[in-house]
Amino acid sequence: MKKITAIAFLCALSMQSQTVGLLTHETGTLDDGYVLFAPNTSNTTYLIDKCGRLVKSWNSSYKPGQAVYLLEDGHLLRTGNANNNTFNAGGKGGIIEKIDWNGNVIWSYSISDTNQCQHHDAKALPNGNILVISWEKITNTSAIALGRNPALVPSVLWSEKIIEIQPVGSNSANIVWEWHLTDHLVQDFDASKPNYNSVASNPQLLNINYGASATNSDWIHLNSIDYNPELDQILLSSHNLDEIWIIDHSTTTVQAATHNGGNSGKGGDFLYRWGNPATYNQTEPAQFFGQHNAQWIKSGLPFENQIMVFNNGLARPGGNYSTVEIIDPPVNGYQYDSTIPYLPSAPTWTYNQGNPNDYYAMNISGTQMLANGNVLLCNGPAGIFTEVDPMGNLLWKYVNPVNVSGVILQNNTPTQNSVFRCSFYPSNFAGFAEHQMNSGAILENQNTVSDLCNLTLTSNAFSVNDYRIYPNPAADFVVLQMPTTHEDFKVDLIDITGKIIQSKVMTQGTTIGLVETDGVRNGMYFIRINDKTFKVIVNK
Repeated sequence: MKKITAIAFLCALSMQSQTVGLLTHETGTLDDGYVLFAPNTSNTTYLIDKCGRLVKSWNSSYKPGQAVYLLEDGHLLRTGNANNNTFNAGGKGGIIEKIDWNGNVIWSYSISDTNQCQHHDAKALPNGNILVISWEKITNTSAIALGRNPALVPSVLWSEKIIEIQPVGSNSANIVWEWHLTDHLVQDFDASKPNYNSVASNPQLLNINYGASATNSDWIHLNSIDYNPELDQILLSSHNLDEIWIIDHSTTTVQAATHNGGNSGKGGDFLYRWGNPATYNQTEPAQFFGQHNAQWIKSGLPFENQIMVFNNGLARPGGNYSTVEIIDPPVNGYQYDSTIPYLPSAPTWTYNQGNPNDYYAMNISGTQMLANGNVLLCNGPAGIFTEVDPMGNLLWKYVNPVNVSGVILQNNTPTQNSVFRCSFYPSNFAGFAEHQMNSGAILENQNTVSDLCNLTLTSNAFSVNDYRIYPNPAADFVVLQMPTTHEDFKVDLIDITGKIIQSKVMTQGTTIGLVETDGVRNGMYFIRINDKTFKVIVNK
């Protein structure tokens, strides 16, 4: 991996005048790789290294709408804002593009008219298809027929649909699968309607009257989509309902419109939901508040296969502040625990609980688990990217220097530099394999912190003060290479909660020790040798 180093006191001095670009890079190990982002007011997408230097950029005819991704074939998948006047709300998009490494638009597809509009996010699938979130229009009459209270329905209601598209040629696509929220509703308002039933007894369905308003057409406002290839399931985040949902993707389109079929046997109904039990008439308090970027943590990373969410904290009881939360859904095969309210009762891990870091992003924003156990955060409204260690300590900070007017000059207060989300790609990412990853100049006019930032290669062993810990990440064991001691000493393997997983005593004179990890779950751990503590990743 690469190590970012600098002369600490010089960095501290230079930060006093820095306002954009790289502001902080603590001496220590950061993941070797690059950060991708698309400023909301710009037609350009940027890839930078951890010193804030430009590695690659792609231009488009559209501002983002909103998410951008690098694909394993080296192409950029980019959503664009097509300026749909019917669906005029935050996060609107309408067009999806693939742009090759040389900046050529090789495929473009529009989902934008008076009846539908792509928005916020899209997800590339292993088979080359793309999952897309799209608003779809429902008339006032149709909404009432579905059981919406007539006093709480606007002239037009926007529902949500998920479509899977297969790119064809340069500007076309086949819709190969679709799911519509309107097929999975329940209501206890009007007994004359066909979906009348107990809301509390049907948590697999959405109450069409929860959060209803006669003035808000954008009732659900999905803002992220993710896909789990092992489960063949889709994860969605509803900003306005403060909830995440999981649905089955193994169904046919016909089954997705029903309550039967697929691996789960439940058709297109919710398999799982979490964040706001009031949506299905439970009394437990909400835990999400306008959240974004719900995602499964990839296998091999700390907290693998759990769900990570940027919880914006808008209207959080006790005050507005943002947290990053990881939850571990109780799933067995394709089935989720039927306990109501849905488990778990609390997150596995939380960053900024109680707001000790004075951290708040009102909207947009995102987060990502990194292989070394650090966490990448994007404060979207402020355009600030940070990397923190598992204890919440700040290691890296970068402020997007691009706004609607172009590049913000150093020492000027950054404004209008919001970013929907940023993403990290390690240097061994498959999409980089055929390309030269050369770092160029910084985006801003000057940056003394970047000037002092050097990237130097290091091995996968962690060495400090004559102690050497390897391999790291580890699979079945960790080797400890230590200086000679004149007394017995203890070695502890500790999980992220502080629990001692195993402990052993080394005899005096030992210089090589072994900590076995073959029975330990993948994730981040600490090895404590007397008064020294080292971080290690277990990745089988």
